[in-house]
Amino acid sequence: MRREMILPTLLVTFVLLSLSSARPPHIVLIVADDLGWNDVGWHNPQIYTPNLDKMAQNGVILNSSYVQPICTPTRNSLMTGFYPYHTGLQHFVILDDIPGYIPSNFTTLPQKLKQLGYSTHMVGKWHLGYCNWKYTPTYRGFDSFMGYYNGREGYYNHKEGTGYDFRLNEDVHYPTHGEYSAHTFAKRAIDILNSVDPQKESLFLYLPFQSVHEPLEVPEKYENIYSHIQNKERRTYCGMVSAMDEAVGNITTVLRERGFMDNLLLVFTSDNGGNFQYGANNLPLRGNKNTLWEGGTKGAAFVYSETLLKKTNYENTEMMHAVDLFPTLLHVAGGIPDPGIDGMNMWPTISENKSSPRTEFIYNIDEIDKNAAIRVGDYKLIEGSPGQSNDWYPLPTREVDVQQEDSGDSFSADTEYQLFDIKNDPTEHFDISEKYPDVVDRLKKRLEEYKKSLVPAHVPPPDPKANPKYYNGTWSPGWC
Repeated sequence: MRREMILPTLLVTFVLLSLSSARPPHIVLIVADDLGWNDVGWHNPQIYTPNLDKMAQNGVILNSSYVQPICTPTRNSLMTGFYPYHTGLQHFVILDDIPGYIPSNFTTLPQKLKQLGYSTHMVGKWHLGYCNWKYTPTYRGFDSFMGYYNGREGYYNHKEGTGYDFRLNEDVHYPTHGEYSAHTFAKRAIDILNSVDPQKESLFLYLPFQSVHEPLEVPEKYENIYSHIQNKERRTYCGMVSAMDEAVGNITTVLRERGFMDNLLLVFTSDNGGNFQYGANNLPLRGNKNTLWEGGTKGAAFVYSETLLKKTNYENTEMMHAVDLFPTLLHVAGGIPDPGIDGMNMWPTISENKSSPRTEFIYNIDEIDKNAAIRVGDYKLIEGSPGQSNDWYPLPTREVDVQQEDSGDSFSADTEYQLFDIKNDPTEHFDISEKYPDVVDRLKKRLEEYKKSLVPAHVPPPDPKANPKYYNGTWSPGWC
């Protein structure tokens, strides 16, 4: 070989060896519970979330990222890549004594990542079924789990109703007495980070925080940040948001100190809109948690990476849905989703600001509540009642404001279909169904096509065998 060819050949060999030895990136997925659209600093500068704001502003803010109207269905979408109406989880949430779950034939995101060699860990709220051990996190792909199975509990005592609900893997766990859950979760996440070698392992860390779901509880120092807010519920709620932000900041500090940031993708999203009856706010969007309005289904979200994003510091307005995170994260990890999932790979859209491959999505189809909603292009069609919170709810102003009555104003139960142009009317003030009957007909036909693949909602009756009295006072698997 001539001398002038040796150096280029060696360089090519070195590059190929480097590429072959490069590890898939670490992935951190953070989910905030019941976080309002107007309750993050990048939407509302009166909210103190400096750690989240810094990542959002230096990453990619997702301004058209949709989630399901309520907790369980969104978590289903994230973990499976399927719409809830394809898994039977489209109606409401899994309550404490209901034997609901993601069916075992659905492969979860951590299971797929484990096949790629990832270390998978979960810290926080599950809410995807626990009546049998096989439906719990460590049997659905996670190497470890610290958190709770149900949908809500006290932030300090970890109790829901008559039972205690907190686990470390399969064991009942009792964190430090009097410790706030956001702090407990941050400490556990940091312990996991300290146990992983970022140069030799690829980490998937799923962090579905308890924050900021009711009950309204927070250490006083966080509430004091908002001493100017007269309303007690709003003041406490905002303190809860800032406590979560600090927890995220503590985690990202360790991510940086230990070298994870050199090869990491971090995704943050809410699971649904905020609940105005417990201090949250979705302005300027219409509606509330558990409604098909934008205020219930448009998630505050961003993506952050210091090395993987080709374009940063911008607001992405391309259409995407929670089901899309499954194939997107799998793509980043070097994997391929199973055929037939509802999600689409959004990595070129997010990382390069390319056009979204998604031109339509389903908000939900609920045959029990007899309602549904579909988005096609700029148009949104709502069939039946969007829910029971149908207005634009202002920030509370009175010093003591009992949980506001839900009047259900601005919607007639006789209305069968409503049509909105979301691009030009993102706050859903103008129903244009009578003006554009042809568009209504077109979207109705498209919705009917989706309904053909609906799996009946799995909503079994409460089971008295779930009673914590049979399990030493804890909510425990083993009753279905």
